[in-house]
Amino acid sequence: MNEKISNLLARRSIRSYKPEPVREEDIQTIIEAGLYAASGMGRQSPIVIAVTDRKVRDELAAMNAEIMGRPGTDPFYGAPAVLVVLADKAIPTHVYDGALMIGNMLQAAYQIGVGSCWIHRAKEEFASDYGRELLKKLGIEGDYEGIGNVILGYPAEDPEPKPRNEGRVYFVR
Repeated sequence: MNEKISNLLARRSIRSYKPEPVREEDIQTIIEAGLYAASGMGRQSPIVIAVTDRKVRDELAAMNAEIMGRPGTDPFYGAPAVLVVLADKAIPTHVYDGALMIGNMLQAAYQIGVGSCWIHRAKEEFASDYGRELLKKLGIEGDYEGIGNVILGYPAEDPEPKPRNEGRVYFVR
């Protein structure tokens, strides 16, 4: 089997991380892969906020846990870095564009030995006063919707793949 296809099949979501920070060059590589994701009509609506500041990371995690209804937990599983993907709501394909960006970043992380997992609730996080204030503080203007959080860290686990559900492919011949 082609090595690239094998890697697509081998990537897993990681939910246990080593405490060391992710190297800056690894984060840059992962983000660059995301920036090259396909987007509707090439509009490139998504943006990325790379969070490596522990205080901000912990605030986002606490807010995410509250939204999920599990305060006091860490929905980021101890990952030291978070890439928040948001997209311009004025673009009709913004959610799909952001999802494709996240997919590229998850795959890129795996390729370079960084664990990752897509964590939901970015929409609610960045619709909140805290999220809007963070965007303002960063100088981000516009009407952005949170699409997802990509947590990053060096894996402390090597999960086995779950069996694929049957009956999900149909051919029209």
